[in-house]
Amino acid sequence: MKEIIPMPQDEQLDDYSPDLITLTDEDGKEFSFEVIDAADYNDERYLAVVPYAEDSTEQLEEDANLIIMRVGEEDGEEYLDVVDGDEELYEVSDMFARRLEELYDIDLNGGQ
Repeated sequence: MKEIIPMPQDEQLDDYSPDLITLTDEDGKEFSFEVIDAADYNDERYLAVVPYAEDSTEQLEEDANLIIMRVGEEDGEEYLDVVDGDEELYEVSDMFARRLEELYDIDLNGGQ
């Protein structure tokens, strides 16, 4: 995981460059995602990503759906799989929610 080094407020927006990945579906269509966080859980590697839009205004207007992906390996090559098992998704989503609350100083539970 990348180390976050605090910068003066006015430099933060100018120096930001997102960590992007591009995935291709079965039909050959490409989709870009921004990696928000990465972590290990139960001996597996997971990524928390959101769909990426180059236009930051467009990205802010859209609902950011967090997608949890598991990093797998086959024949020495890594691949990403969407986590869709209910229990695994719940546990990993909860882990990322806690990490993101701390990292970005937000309250995802609405103050409850």
